[in-house]
Amino acid sequence: VQLQASGGGLVQPGASLRLFCGTSGFTLDRYAIAWFRQAPGKEREGVSCISARDNSTYYADSVKGRFTISRDNAANMVSLQMNRLNAEDTAVYYCAADFRSCIDYIKGNRMDYWGKGTLVTVSS
Repeated sequence: VQLQASGGGLVQPGASLRLFCGTSGFTLDRYAIAWFRQAPGKEREGVSCISARDNSTYYADSVKGRFTISRDNAANMVSLQMNRLNAEDTAVYYCAADFRSCIDYIKGNRMDYWGKGTLVTVSS
């Protein structure tokens, strides 16, 4: 099982960025995929999750209205569109998988599988 986050980079405040989570080794349409982030000196926090069953989506309050999660099971890919980025969005972003639903994401429980992160830096 592998998950790989990509698409990070350095952008200016107000810019947009799209992150990708490539997956392999498991059937993506059976798994919820979540994005987490960890800023320097801070604990990891959940950003967003999309379920497997009905594509229900969940967002942290800090990103609601700015970030959009989506999935393309045929391409084994989940993406996170991030708009109106600000300095507080600077972090390493990770994607993770959990069987079927986002319940573990919602409850703060450990996800089944984790990938390596991609760094997003928002700075002028």
